[in-house]
Amino acid sequence: MNARNFYTKLNPSSARQYGFSKLKTKALLDSNDIATAKVYHVFSTQSDLEQVIWEQIPLPFVIKPASGSAGKGVIILKEKKPDESVWLDQDGNELTKLDLDLHTANILDGEFTTWGSSNEAIIEEMIVSHPTLAKYAYHGTPDIRIIVFNSVPIMAMTRIPTQESRGRANLDLGAIGLGIDIATGITTHGLRGKTEHITHFPDSKKKVNGIKIPFWNDVLAIAVQAAAAAGFVYMGADIFIHPDKGPMIVELNGFPGLSIQLCNRAGLKRRLERIEGIEVRNPEHGVKIGQALFAERFADKIKSEEGLRIISTRPQIAVFDEEKQPHAVLSFVDTKRFRSAISEQLANELHLLDFDDLLWQQQEVVEGKLPVVEVTIRLEERKIHTAMLVTKRLNKGRHRVELGRRDLEGFLISADDDE
Repeated sequence: MNARNFYTKLNPSSARQYGFSKLKTKALLDSNDIATAKVYHVFSTQSDLEQVIWEQIPLPFVIKPASGSAGKGVIILKEKKPDESVWLDQDGNELTKLDLDLHTANILDGEFTTWGSSNEAIIEEMIVSHPTLAKYAYHGTPDIRIIVFNSVPIMAMTRIPTQESRGRANLDLGAIGLGIDIATGITTHGLRGKTEHITHFPDSKKKVNGIKIPFWNDVLAIAVQAAAAAGFVYMGADIFIHPDKGPMIVELNGFPGLSIQLCNRAGLKRRLERIEGIEVRNPEHGVKIGQALFAERFADKIKSEEGLRIISTRPQIAVFDEEKQPHAVLSFVDTKRFRSAISEQLANELHLLDFDDLLWQQQEVVEGKLPVVEVTIRLEERKIHTAMLVTKRLNKGRHRVELGRRDLEGFLISADDDE
C-alpha cells in the first residue's frame, strides 16, 4: 500500500483530472486518436433530459455517471421492444422512458458520483465483448486492467463478470480476476472475489489459466499510449476488447487497486523498482521492455508439463536475425547467470544491436553498463523470445551465446558431456 501511495504521488496534477472525469478522459482520448466508446449524449442539468430522444439512440448503449466508480450507477440497454418505448437491460428487465429519465436524474442528483466531482451523466455506445472472453462471462463485459509505470506495462489482469457480481466486472462484488502474463497475454492464476484462489471457473471444468487474450500487443500499446497522452507516471488503464475494433479504453485510474497482485501472485513493488531509471523512448519501446522484464514463461510451464527436454551444457541453437532468418550458433549453459548473454559481434552481424532494438542498459560488476536487446532463439525445437545482455567477452570464445536460468525453464541439463 505504501509503495503504491508513493508512486501515485509522482503523477502531475494535470494528469489526475483524467482519473476523476470520464468526460475529460474521452476528450483527451479522442484528440489523440485513441480508441474509446462513442458518446451519444451528455447531461449536465435536469433540463437536459428534455433534449434526449431515447428511441433515436443506437443500441446497445450505456447510461453511466461521468465521475462514478466501481460500476455504480451503470445501466446497459441491450435491445428495445418493437413498436414500444420499452428497453431491456442486460438482465432482461424492462425499462420505460420514465425509468431511464429517473435513473439519469438520480445521477444528476449525485447519487452515484464519487470524488466530489460534478454530477453529470453520459450515454455512450456499449462495447461488444470479444467472444474469447465473452464465453466465460455472465451477462456483462469482461475488461482488462493494465498497470503502467514510466510508460512500461508492468502488470495485467482480466476481470470476468459472474452471476454473483450481477454481471459487473467488479471483484468486490464477486467477479473473477485472472492474472495475465505480460509477454504472451496468456492467463495464469485465478481469484474469485478478493480472497478465494481458484484453478477452474465455478460450476465448470474449464481451467482459468491458458486463455490467450486477443489483440494482446495492441492492448499493451493502447494502455501506454493513454498514459503518455494524459501525462500519468503511474496508473491503471481499463480496457474492453471489441471483436473487430480491438482494444478500446474505458477509463484511466490514477489510484488503481491492489487486487491485481493477488491475481498475478506477484508484488507490484519489485516490478516498480525494476523500472525506475529506465529511459523509455516511446510506447512501443515501453511495451518491449515490459514484455522482456516481466515474462512469466507461462507457455514454457505448460510445455514442461508435457515432458521435460534434456539438453547438453553446450547445445547448438538457432539465433534469428532481424529478417527472422535462423543462424546456427554454439551456446553454453550457465546456470549461475539469470539473463542470457550474446556476443556483441554476433548481435551486430545479425542486426540485433540497432538503436531501435535497444531495450535498456544494465549495470554489470565487471563490464559496467551493457545494452540489453530483444533476441529470438530456437532451443530443441522450442522458440524462445527473450532479452539478452550484449557483451564483448563472448566475441572470441567458442560459444557466442550463454544461456541463463531465465531461458532454461522446462529443460533438464545433462550431467554427461562429451566435450
